[in-house]
Amino acid sequence: MTGAQTDVEQVERANTAFYEALERGDFDEVSDLWLDSEDPAEDGEGQATTGEAISCVHPGWPVLTGRGEVLRSYALIMANTEYIQFFLTDLKVGVAGDTALVTCTENILSGGPPPEGGGELGPLVGQLVVATNVFRRTPDGWKLWSHHASPVLAETDDEEGDETPS
Repeated sequence: MTGAQTDVEQVERANTAFYEALERGDFDEVSDLWLDSEDPAEDGEGQATTGEAISCVHPGWPVLTGRGEVLRSYALIMANTEYIQFFLTDLKVGVAGDTALVTCTENILSGGPPPEGGGELGPLVGQLVVATNVFRRTPDGWKLWSHHASPVLAETDDEEGDETPS
């Protein structure tokens, strides 16, 4: 097995750990998977980068920058999501030195709190999102540097055949 294959496998494991921690609502593990200000990495030009440079874009959200903002967003999502499950498809991993790029489609199934008056879970909602996750190699393994997720706009049957200008 070559070093590149090992790196790809390690990045795949880190990526999987990220989504599994989100599904379990494990904030501590999600936090541990992101670069920390204590996790120095180099930017390829010999300049040190830290967790303060991390960024995240959730679908429909502005760019969040810095460890505090990013982790606060995950805490909010976990606090307001009773159930979430990710089915990842179209997964591709590329590694260049100490940086790795993962692209995938997140097929998300989520549910909120139960409606007033009972039930175990609010209505389930499906969402299709494309995501890019950037990882950096650290002494403690691969850590998330950036996550960017965008919704996939689905065509409706009405739009397919309608060529009239609006």
